[in-house]
Amino acid sequence: MTSTPVNSTPVTSIPLASTAARNLLTDNPALYEARFPDPDRLAARWTEDCLRRHRAGPRVLDIGCGTGRDAAHLHTAGRRVTGADLSEAMLAHARAHHPGPEYVHADLRGFDLGRGEFDAVVCLDSSLLYCHTNAQLDAFLSSCRQALSPGGLLVAEMRNGAYFLGRTDLLDAPAVDTFTWRGAVYRSTTTLTVDRTAQLLRRTRVWTVDDGPEPVEQRSAWRLLFPQELRHLLGAHGFDVLELHDGPGPRTQPPWREGLLPGTTADADRLHLVARLTTAH
Repeated sequence: MTSTPVNSTPVTSIPLASTAARNLLTDNPALYEARFPDPDRLAARWTEDCLRRHRAGPRVLDIGCGTGRDAAHLHTAGRRVTGADLSEAMLAHARAHHPGPEYVHADLRGFDLGRGEFDAVVCLDSSLLYCHTNAQLDAFLSSCRQALSPGGLLVAEMRNGAYFLGRTDLLDAPAVDTFTWRGAVYRSTTTLTVDRTAQLLRRTRVWTVDDGPEPVEQRSAWRLLFPQELRHLLGAHGFDVLELHDGPGPRTQPPWREGLLPGTTADADRLHLVARLTTAH
């Protein structure tokens, strides 16, 4: 897929060699927004719809907020938003380019941002799946439980582990994406593999840039969570699942739009969750 150039002014491209030990997109938030444009703020509008339908209060924690686009949109919708992320580069970009929320450094695999300080915790774009182990998942849900006021909501959007039961279409061949940013053409070749023992979807991504250095390989992984497994984990931490479905959502095809209600199946490649905290801290 080739996107429209975000900035056609020729400048020196980001040197890939200097990012080999880190993550090219996470360390370069403007490049991240060029690679994953969301001009209509679809993810944030879907989130606001969930919050409104379930009558969430105004205090929202966006954990794994990334560049701050979604947090800032929720702020403009009238929410009092705190955006939290592990990447200092992302947080600096969010403060400079998406003002309004308060932005803080925190790790979703275990955080303490106060007790009962929020009416909703939002975790989008598979951020929850960076909890690779059961201990990390328990730490995330315990942190959410502490952060939420009684009756508070957890809203999450992620890959659906159940999609990979018997399906290989996302695994059969590498996915190639090309986009232009600041006069340079970036190309990524992404290969997904399933690690069944660890219950992880592993990603290998090779980056090249025109007239750039040698390609750079970067690796990451997501936990593969199944709908019934997720229900069990949430119940064990005092949450009542209100919605758990495969669409429509901000990254489904066709995508969510205003007025569409949640579906009743959990079979496609995205999973959408709304849960309410029903027990005391």
